[in-house]
Amino acid sequence: MSKKYSNNQIKKAGKILVYQEKYNSIDIEFAQDVLTYWRTIHAVPINTFQATLRDKINRLNFKDAIIAQRLKRAFSIISKLRRFRSMKMSTMQDIAGLIDSKDYISTPADSGYRGIHLIYQYSTNNLIESDGLKIELQIRTKLQHIWATAVETMGAFLDTPLKSSIGPADWLEYFKLVSTGFCILEDSPRLSQYDSMSERDIFNEIVIKSIKLEVSAKLRGFTTAAEHIIQSKINYKYSLITLNLEKKTVNVKSYPANQLEKANVDYTNIEKLINRGAKLQSVLVSTNSIGSLRKAYPSYFLDSKEFLGKLNLIYKKLKEIEDNHV
Repeated sequence: MSKKYSNNQIKKAGKILVYQEKYNSIDIEFAQDVLTYWRTIHAVPINTFQATLRDKINRLNFKDAIIAQRLKRAFSIISKLRRFRSMKMSTMQDIAGLIDSKDYISTPADSGYRGIHLIYQYSTNNLIESDGLKIELQIRTKLQHIWATAVETMGAFLDTPLKSSIGPADWLEYFKLVSTGFCILEDSPRLSQYDSMSERDIFNEIVIKSIKLEVSAKLRGFTTAAEHIIQSKINYKYSLITLNLEKKTVNVKSYPANQLEKANVDYTNIEKLINRGAKLQSVLVSTNSIGSLRKAYPSYFLDSKEFLGKLNLIYKKLKEIEDNHV
């Protein structure tokens, strides 16, 4: 099967998406169609990788592991292309043999993000369009995942991509501090800028900033269940989650495996609305059920209970330290 778009066309589409103000509506429409195609062709390697990973985890008898996959949002793709001007959409790696790895646990990212990223390249003789594509496996502990999704949730609340270190300085600093507090809970390396601070000082600063920023009140007020779940009676493979920031509602539309292209078209159409100013966020993911969907992507359901629970643990740890110093 031949490619629908060449690598040069995919690169051109990435350039158009980054510099949309320089192009007309026809060019932008072309670029969005290419983006839909480019995301769709990643489904085969991602599905193959997920099935292999699930098999290995089952054989290793890991009980509590959550495996989920998602196709990168247009906003994230464009933001990354803007941040790394030498990067081409045709070779973007986080969208199979191991070709690279990044350890954000031994050395947390400047944002406070922690996790292990393993980058693989897919090899196949059956699907020319998927051969050579790169996918990224992100491995996080539950606590690291809780932090990451809380950042996305608050980013949705503030309507700014905090996960890309873009947004109000006080919130970016707050999540760095919380990441450091979580490092202490996990006994793992922390951000170097906090090396001189004691556990007591870090926990105390987290409590002070949590109160000042009204973190608990804002997250609790923003937590909601999915109000409209459109689910087919037949087994589904993909779910398109759309978060309405104004109505504070979540819509989940599900698709069987043979409707991936339709799912991607619907995904692109929603992103077109976002580009026109609609207060929406959307992501196309694949998991086994709505329940595991919520566990894997709580930020899209505005579910911050686990993060608030860990904050309460830090409050308790601080009280224990202070009681011991009395």
